[in-house]
Amino acid sequence: MAASALLLGPSLGYAQPHNLIIFVADGLRYKSVTPESAPELARVRSEGVDFANSHSIYPTVTTANASAIATGHFLGDTGDFGNTIFVGDPLPVPANTPFASLEDDAVLGLMNARFGGNYLGETSLLQAARAKGFATAVIGKLGPVGVQDSTARDGKGTIVIDDETGGAPEDGIVLAPEIAAAIKAAGLEPRTPDRGLNGGGGAYNMPGVRVPNKEQQDWFTAVATKVLLPRFKAEGKPFVLVFWSRDPDGTQHDQGDSLNQLEPGINGPTAKAAIANASHDLGELRATLDRLGLADTTDIVTTADHGFSTMTRDVPTSASAKFRYPDVVPGFVPPGFFAIDLAKGLGLPLHDGAGLPVEPAKGFYPKRGARLGPDPVHPEVAIAPNGGTELIWLPGADPKAMARRVVEFLTTQDYVAAIFVRDDLGPVPGALPTSKINLLGASRTPPPAIAVSFRTSTTGCAEPEMCGVEVADSGQQLGQGIHGSLGRQDTHNFMAAVGPDFRKGFVDPAPVSNADWAQTLAKVLGLDLGGRGQLKGRVMREALAADGATVASQAWTIRSEPAANGFVTILNGQTAEGVNYFDAAGAPGRTVGLKP
Repeated sequence: MAASALLLGPSLGYAQPHNLIIFVADGLRYKSVTPESAPELARVRSEGVDFANSHSIYPTVTTANASAIATGHFLGDTGDFGNTIFVGDPLPVPANTPFASLEDDAVLGLMNARFGGNYLGETSLLQAARAKGFATAVIGKLGPVGVQDSTARDGKGTIVIDDETGGAPEDGIVLAPEIAAAIKAAGLEPRTPDRGLNGGGGAYNMPGVRVPNKEQQDWFTAVATKVLLPRFKAEGKPFVLVFWSRDPDGTQHDQGDSLNQLEPGINGPTAKAAIANASHDLGELRATLDRLGLADTTDIVTTADHGFSTMTRDVPTSASAKFRYPDVVPGFVPPGFFAIDLAKGLGLPLHDGAGLPVEPAKGFYPKRGARLGPDPVHPEVAIAPNGGTELIWLPGADPKAMARRVVEFLTTQDYVAAIFVRDDLGPVPGALPTSKINLLGASRTPPPAIAVSFRTSTTGCAEPEMCGVEVADSGQQLGQGIHGSLGRQDTHNFMAAVGPDFRKGFVDPAPVSNADWAQTLAKVLGLDLGGRGQLKGRVMREALAADGATVASQAWTIRSEPAANGFVTILNGQTAEGVNYFDAAGAPGRTVGLKP
């Protein structure tokens, strides 16, 4: 009786909540999905709800959006501001740095220990579901998988399977012995395969990969279809399964079709094969639901954490491009170029993320973040690279004065598109407040003082979102893939849903984002997410079969006060039911999709 009562009363009136699969195709652009390129993804979109006006959360990077998908909160609440963030005092071993790289299970554990047992500070959908009696599991890419239920690390709650599963216990999250035994019994290797031929990004003089991440993802798919879904069927309880596909993201980052050339960039055959690979895996999950008799009672949500661009390193105006580095094409900017330029502009000593001095004139560049100032233990400026966005913290004695100095320099750099400054440090001419992009809320981790979105452009194709080019601070080569900016090619992710709780054949014109998923799915499943912070997504009522309400939206544009040299940050957005969505931001002529 108690177990039955536990599963009664979902908010939409069903006798028992439906099952749910959330399929995340990492780095999938909305317009890259067609019946030819990705038939199974396209089928979800055509059969169910097509969220045509979809949005990634900014910064448009993986763990940031993973936190929004998990909790239904924007980053000002989750504190997961990027794949790499600055956390103040150094984390202990194995991190041993003040820069937390969140695509790592061990680091996520250290973050929980530092920040109240749950660094996100919010209840995730999976956490709420397992508390309500659902079977829960998350499988796939290292990093965002651990974010989905950040407190489930001991093997006793949500089943967590990622790149580290089956390895040394200190490297990953504990897998319950009975699940490990079931994987072996299904004839599968007990340890996650590595990426094989898909696992290398090449170098400045050597092309990257030419195959998708098939071997590893075939294993994840086999575990999901041969072990997890049959187990859930046998248990007879409703379930929530998150499948985080590394493709097309990992392959787009590392593809070898376009070394030091902008075309084909991420539109070559290797990236297309990665999109098809993700679509195939979704098809395998759906075929298994059919085989197990679960298709009619399971909702399938597909989303992407962000869109994608082709990387450029050709930034001749950067001071860093004047030096020569042993692993960088002469004249191109190196990883860490932004810190090199800013250190020079501010007249401050440069150290890398570990606190070691860096001398660009001798061919060195900072790695894993940067610290500026005479004393790296107490830096004036801390910089966390996040692809097309740079996040800056100002832990020095006078952050207000330093913020003005930093912004004054940034407005003179032609690779800078948009600047945002934390509200308590402004207003600063040329910049908008970080609260305008939901980076200031109830976070447990320290919010950045400044966020910088880099310049984006196109190669001139007819569809700008499909040939975006981006200046970025990362390890990829010119011609490989990157993301992180506030250009529309990065913010326009793929989102679709099909199943008993969603409308059929409906194209949703209203703005939606990754922060809306958990709020909507909690409504469908009868869960209470609660929440410390107020920066929440909305229930996408217009997409639900039991509601279908018409949702009005309004487009808007805000502009900063101009800097002394005329630089201005412009932010385009939309609002629906009190929630803001961010399309693009930058100075005129420096951002794909910007409407001045």
